[in-house]
Amino acid sequence: MSVSLALLRQTFLAAAVAAVAVGAAMVLVPASASAQRGTAGYDLVIANGRAIDPETGLDAVRWIGVRSGRIAVISATALVGRDTLDARGHVVAPGFIDLHSHGQYLASARMQAFDGVTTALELEAGTLPVGLAYEQAAREGRPINYGFSAAWLFGRIAEKEHVEPDGDISFFQNAQRKQGWQHTIATPDETARIMARVEQGLKEGALGIGVLAGYAPGYGRKEYYALAQLAKRYEVPTFTHVRYLSVLEPQSSFEAYEELVALAASTGAHMHISHLNSNSTRDIPIIAEMLRGAQARGLRITTEAYPYAAGSTVVGAEIFRGNWRERMGGATASDLEVNGVPYNDSTLAAAQQSAPGTWIVVHFMRPERSVQDQGYLDQAVLFPGGAIASDAMPWTAQGRTIAGDVWPLPSDAFAHPRSAGTFTRFLRDYVRERQVVTLREGLKRLTLIPAQILQGSVPQMQQKGRLQVGKDADVVVFDLASVSDKATYAAPNARSVGMRHVVVNGVPVIRDGELVREALPGRAIRRKVGS
Repeated sequence: MSVSLALLRQTFLAAAVAAVAVGAAMVLVPASASAQRGTAGYDLVIANGRAIDPETGLDAVRWIGVRSGRIAVISATALVGRDTLDARGHVVAPGFIDLHSHGQYLASARMQAFDGVTTALELEAGTLPVGLAYEQAAREGRPINYGFSAAWLFGRIAEKEHVEPDGDISFFQNAQRKQGWQHTIATPDETARIMARVEQGLKEGALGIGVLAGYAPGYGRKEYYALAQLAKRYEVPTFTHVRYLSVLEPQSSFEAYEELVALAASTGAHMHISHLNSNSTRDIPIIAEMLRGAQARGLRITTEAYPYAAGSTVVGAEIFRGNWRERMGGATASDLEVNGVPYNDSTLAAAQQSAPGTWIVVHFMRPERSVQDQGYLDQAVLFPGGAIASDAMPWTAQGRTIAGDVWPLPSDAFAHPRSAGTFTRFLRDYVRERQVVTLREGLKRLTLIPAQILQGSVPQMQQKGRLQVGKDADVVVFDLASVSDKATYAAPNARSVGMRHVVVNGVPVIRDGELVREALPGRAIRRKVGS
């Protein structure tokens, strides 16, 4: 059956007007004649949703045609595909990109998929050996995209304690019983060997250099300088957890950020700041002022934050030694908890002695009690040009990491609730309820900005974070009226709600709100090996 010339002309003109409205970067075409006749022209069609692309400004009802894992067409009229996802009444957006996810396991990735995450990267801590970590993830399969930086701290532990890393974050946990790597300055020979380990990780395709400075605050400044020089030589970012967490000088958070700014200035390296909220705490006004000044002068400094006023770390971390209560602004043992149960002085001391690698939650501000604390948190989360990133933790049960193909999570599974709800919490709180940012601006912080932070050194990221023809078909479909986190500190393993469909490389991993357990379309995000 042929299509009339008049109908084709009418359809084409409508599409052309729409294409001009969203800019030259968005290729918008009418439904093909074969699609109008009912022939399936696409592997997948995401039908009739409110399509939003933060880069081009597209915000209109559209049909998205997917072919071979990429967006093949964005149409103002109906498309037909071999498979169709109904998006009527829902927002259709690029999949969310998490630059800071320690939960590099199947169960962790599935929980993040319910949060709208289609790419989750381990960048702040990183790993060594990098090649081994990529091989392990590829062998097991992942529902979402994954990637790693090269871990400076793993190299430091290896050289200081004479143990070999195995590509898993448990290496860091197990090292908490030893303290030499945390407090001693590396000799020139040790520094050279640490740098060689990190450089080998870069040669194996690492996305940058992970710098957990806050866990080994006794490092020498020359060592950090050497790291920044290495990052500049390879033109990759460093992803830094800054040296100190303290509102008191000396050795304050302000000084730690000042150290990072100085290295960005002296080496020209791209220095990315992990979780601006949790290391700045109530000093965020002056720290933000310093960072804005550095950026205005051309320094390559980028930031991320998560919308919680509590962090997560191991109970034996260096920050909980000495006069840590005063340094953290009057904290107490009860600000530290596991599964919603706070410590006291005696139980905290016992845990630090017997199980220092235990993951815990630590409250560094209390916005539920203080309007001022909410303001501090907002200033960090909404820092200009900053990304949202979760700092998602591995899930544990009875003290053991849930590393295998376990679904659903056991009822006692524990992690910081940000591991399940960071992105939906941001949409609920900042976009829908308090309307602090617009939907487009909110989505930009979840998609385009994190892609742009990496794309200068990782070409794959130019394909992410956009809802455009030719880009990877990482797409979320969600109900703006109901999307929400459900995880709490007492019940952290509650899945987020409101994500109707989550598509990764053209394959649905969440369909009609339910996990497609057999779907493992996640791909490695990786620099060219040997480069």
